[in-house]
Amino acid sequence: MSSSIGRKILKKVKYILMILVALITAFTLGSFTPNSMVISNIEDIEHRKSVVSAQKLGLLEPRFEYTDDQTFVEAVYKCIDYLNYTTMPEKRIPSGLIVAMAGIESGWGTSRFANEGNALFGVRTWSLDTVPHMKPKAIPDANFGVKKYKTKCQSVKDVVRILNSHPAYKEFRKERDRQYKGNFRNWDTLVPLIAPWSTTEEYGDIILSTIKKRGF
Repeated sequence: MSSSIGRKILKKVKYILMILVALITAFTLGSFTPNSMVISNIEDIEHRKSVVSAQKLGLLEPRFEYTDDQTFVEAVYKCIDYLNYTTMPEKRIPSGLIVAMAGIESGWGTSRFANEGNALFGVRTWSLDTVPHMKPKAIPDANFGVKKYKTKCQSVKDVVRILNSHPAYKEFRKERDRQYKGNFRNWDTLVPLIAPWSTTEEYGDIILSTIKKRGF
């Protein structure tokens, strides 16, 4: 009888030891090699803290000043860095892509739309009664206008919004997310997916070539 009781006690002890080992292992792994969900939550919390801190310190939109192609590029990068403070990492648009688009669309900041309307990307609007806009000189009677902005950085902000929300860029976002999760960058598969931005068939190739040529 005592032998039977002894075996039962030993069995319970082994079971308890197994549970303890499992708990210790789980705690150790969770502490030193947290899973992707834990990492994502931590990064989310820390990012939001940094945003609040930056806003309390009076984070201001940078002045968009330039005199040539190079200083134009630098100004766009400064604007992107500013906007990224309030954009979650997985929702950010690669800086090189935005800079290349801004350069091509605005003639590196020299176009009429850029100079008179702070419009760097030629974003169109059909809400002519409510949205500030400019008409193309070539087609003054067009039923659309090119959106005007208070600042050029606001123009960049609008492009980030469009690429993150418009149905035409659904595949772009999928590829962007895939690359973000895989921690790699492949311009050749990402850039062509912004082709809907322009009616020019070679638009994706033009932007891709610009990125590679200028080293963005």
